[in-house]
Amino acid sequence: MMDGQRETKRLDKEATEIKRSAKAVERSTTELTDSADRRTTLASDRTLLAAERTYAAWVRTALAALAAGVGARALVKDILPSWVGKLTGTVLIAFAGFCLVAAVWRELRGLPSTAHPDIPAIPRALLVPMNLLLLLVALAALVGIWSA
Repeated sequence: MMDGQRETKRLDKEATEIKRSAKAVERSTTELTDSADRRTTLASDRTLLAAERTYAAWVRTALAALAAGVGARALVKDILPSWVGKLTGTVLIAFAGFCLVAAVWRELRGLPSTAHPDIPAIPRALLVPMNLLLLLVALAALVGIWSA
């Protein structure tokens, strides 16, 4: 009888230990899931910020090329033949237009937004009109270079 009671106590103790262990495993699984979800959210945010930085770099390069094109025309107007200034300005302004188109193309082709559904894209309602306006400014600068 004593052995039966000892065996029952031992089994009860093991069952209690198994329950405690199962609860610890359940808690740690929940923590791991929450941690993975948080890492996924942070990765999504980093991807969006990287896309915005890349877009900003394209636009910054375009604006610098646009300003350099207008400045080159004004700078060499009285020093070199006029066609040199016009050609230099045209090349730089054409490069600015290329950068503006490339910035929109890169964002609209689907990266990173279609790579993963959780990653938001830069809003197209902002992206396209802004670049169209800047393209019109570049076109006006080009007309201004050739008409002066």
